[in-house]
Amino acid sequence: MGADGGTSLLERSRELGGAHKLYRHGHSPVHALPAHCKIAAVFCFVLIVVSTPREAVWAFGLYALLIAATAAAARVPVGFLLKRLLIEVPFVAFAVLMPFVAEGPRIDVAGLELSASGLWGAWNILAKGTLGVAASVLLAATTELRELLLGLQRLRMPPLLVQIASFMIRYGDVITDEMRRMRIARLSRGFEARGVRHWGVLAKSAGALFIRSYERGERVHLAMVSRGYTGTMPVYDAATATRTQWTRAAALPVAALAVCLLGWTL
Repeated sequence: MGADGGTSLLERSRELGGAHKLYRHGHSPVHALPAHCKIAAVFCFVLIVVSTPREAVWAFGLYALLIAATAAAARVPVGFLLKRLLIEVPFVAFAVLMPFVAEGPRIDVAGLELSASGLWGAWNILAKGTLGVAASVLLAATTELRELLLGLQRLRMPPLLVQIASFMIRYGDVITDEMRRMRIARLSRGFEARGVRHWGVLAKSAGALFIRSYERGERVHLAMVSRGYTGTMPVYDAATATRTQWTRAAALPVAALAVCLLGWTL
């Protein structure tokens, strides 16, 4: 078997094992931490960042250094992190508009009359949003999907919500594959959407996709019930974290808390 075939089989096995596109396989100290420790650490870090006064600009720079240090410890490349930060582009566009539409005293910036409160609001959204997304991307990059769901269970998240999240993620991949197959089928028949007159075909495709997804969901539910499903999923991995692991995971939020307290006092 060639190298390409071996690589594709490896990627496929990771997908079947619960890996996702945001996950980056590795053996770093961050990868080794239990999922519920990392989830709790990221949650506390985001709360601390949001609680920081927006006027403490220097504090957000220190938060960025903490994120960079965590990424280095996790051996996550900068390019990998920046590429996945593009998900916040819509929020960036909203923040850019705030200085132009917000009310209040106006100041001159490069010949433009901008709202002072709007500038602070834009900075607040950009700084805190970017740090929160970066922390979430690092969590996803160092934790497999199955471990994330198990971590939520260990943190006593309502089981029904965990199951909904699990099914949503898995069916998202199924529906995406179905959409890809339907698109290939349309292209093989010479169809290419070029204007409004083709919207009818796309609408019919969407309706067919909905029906197929609904029927597939019913079949899966019947299969689960026939195998003894009663509304709860079995947990096969009940491992707990050690005190050392909790201490390592707490390093990020504890350092961020110290920065936040300085931001409020200075």
